[in-house]
Amino acid sequence: MARADHLVGKRRMAREMAVQMLYQLDLGGAPLAEVLAAFDARDYLDSRRDEEGEGDAPRASGAEVEPALVQAREMTAAVAACRDEIDACIRGQTEHWRLERMPAVDRNILRLAAWELLHAPDVPPLVVVDEAVELAKRFGSEHSGRFVNGLLDGLMRAHSAAGGAGR
Repeated sequence: MARADHLVGKRRMAREMAVQMLYQLDLGGAPLAEVLAAFDARDYLDSRRDEEGEGDAPRASGAEVEPALVQAREMTAAVAACRDEIDACIRGQTEHWRLERMPAVDRNILRLAAWELLHAPDVPPLVVVDEAVELAKRFGSEHSGRFVNGLLDGLMRAHSAAGGAGR
């Protein structure tokens, strides 16, 4: 059981780093390769160490962060590769919200989660939604968790009904 908890921790770290890279890609305008190369796992690890004791901040060593960084880079590149498809799916769930007007943090958390729902069949949809909500609570505003949850719930239901992401 401890091994499974350890793996979940690495996946969560990968998601956190991927959201940070997607945010940089979205707002910075730098090429994907530059964003992936410039992301420093040591900075991530230092920021997490500063937060230890604040809730469920994962305690990790550099050896644990490196595999998560590899996974984060893979996830970021995958989201970037199918961003138009992902954005179309998100737009299909929004009512009175243009994707471009959403807070950048929420938008990129949604992109990562939508990619997982659509293209990561090894991750249960409810886990994807739960992890996205936790990311939104950590990085977004006080309303981000509810917003992300509602939008992803609709996306999950829509694709489940169509025989897709809801698996």
